[in-house]
Amino acid sequence: MTGTRSTPAGAPAAREAAPRSALPGVVLEHPAGGRAEISLHGAHVLSWTRPGGDEMLFLSRRAVFDVRSAIRGGVPVIFPQFGPGPLPKHGFARTARWTLAELRADRSAAHARLALRDDDATRAVWPHPFHLELEATLDDCLTMRLSVANPGGVPFAFTAALHTYLRVADAGRARLVGLRGVRYIDKVRGGAHAIETADAVTIAEPVDRIYLEAPRSLRLDDVAGGRAIEIVQEGFRDTVVWNPWADGVASLPDMAPDEWRAMLCVEAAAAGDPVRVAPGGTWSGTQRLRAIPTP
Repeated sequence: MTGTRSTPAGAPAAREAAPRSALPGVVLEHPAGGRAEISLHGAHVLSWTRPGGDEMLFLSRRAVFDVRSAIRGGVPVIFPQFGPGPLPKHGFARTARWTLAELRADRSAAHARLALRDDDATRAVWPHPFHLELEATLDDCLTMRLSVANPGGVPFAFTAALHTYLRVADAGRARLVGLRGVRYIDKVRGGAHAIETADAVTIAEPVDRIYLEAPRSLRLDDVAGGRAIEIVQEGFRDTVVWNPWADGVASLPDMAPDEWRAMLCVEAAAAGDPVRVAPGGTWSGTQRLRAIPTP
């Protein structure tokens, strides 16, 4: 592991720390990109604040930090199963203890690389050797890259996502632009397939959709907050959009009743069709978040 590097005042910095959860983790800082906090529990990005302290990610005030539970908010890492199935919901990566493989800052950015390998516990529920890495880079944006390597002798298949909770001032006024014409699976309506016909996806009821073969770039307009976020993904073929609305939040004990208004999940995902990795092969997917001027 590369440890904390000494940098001049005003330069990018990366250091080990206990983020706001008090769990072991790292902090990345950049004069143009603000600050990011990442927990080793789940390789979970807990916070990304722009310069001046403007928080871009949602983290529930009822989130649980007990090293066993998934954390409600931030950016959970979903692997090797998206949603329900034979494994625990959304897989085991988001509740596993990752290791810090690299931590560094150079002239342009601060970087952290976290790793997770198979062990007896993972093989008991998913019988494959694997090597995961999550690399987070902070410069004028936040970039998260998930890599999946297959060191074994047989192929495996998985579904995955960066389950990104974006903070908004009022989800009922937010607009997600760029999905018009894209086919989606509507999980609220029993998995029905539909085509997005709106210029912008808006939230006026519970929304849980997998947009298949989604475009590379989207824009979230936080109308009530007077800001916008550019969301770019590579490698991930799908985009998941989720908000439980007032109806669904009642079933989530780690989310306060009013908090659905403060978030919208826009997730870079491989959820429609499983990704297959050959022996010795590697797959990677990236999501980049950037605060941009409002349109």
